[in-house]
Amino acid sequence: MAFGADELRVLRRALATVLHPMPLPDEDVQDCLRLAGAVDEVAGEAGRMRAFLLADLARYRGALPGSVAGYLELLQDALAGGYDPVPDDFAALRALRHRPAAAALLERCRTLAERSVRSRLAGCAVPSPAPAPRGRLLALPGGRAAADDEPERPKTPAAPPGPATPPERPAPKPSEVFPPRRRPVPPVSRRVAG
Repeated sequence: MAFGADELRVLRRALATVLHPMPLPDEDVQDCLRLAGAVDEVAGEAGRMRAFLLADLARYRGALPGSVAGYLELLQDALAGGYDPVPDDFAALRALRHRPAAAALLERCRTLAERSVRSRLAGCAVPSPAPAPRGRLLALPGGRAAADDEPERPKTPAAPPGPATPPERPAPKPSEVFPPRRRPVPPVSRRVAG
């Protein structure tokens, strides 16, 4: 995740406020809330993309041996994203180990599985690639400066923090996000009569 210059300014102001609490102008509070919403949206989108990748991986694995190239590429992408290989992946890679790329992936999967088992046996939690869902940022301490002439509003109880709600738009299907891979068609050469 990368921040732009404006987002970094908002983040810097928010961190300065945490270190040195003081009332914030309404504009700064709104900037912080917008930034928190954008971060939540990006985290949700990353989770959806991971789910699509894993669904595509299962689909390609089910279509083996005809989908070898696509399966190996998707498995590499999934492993780079922190995916723990499942027994079906090991079985597929063992069947394909005559291919150098599959043999290398099989060895990589064995190493990852061994590391995961050692971590669990040691009582350590295996770090997950995606951040755990967090509650929405509802208010900043010392946020809005209360104006002296503003009437006091009745306080409503704060809702308990819960997981971020997904956007209202429907999630796209994996086939919409990851179109099938097609081989390029060689150009047809035409002979000119002369």
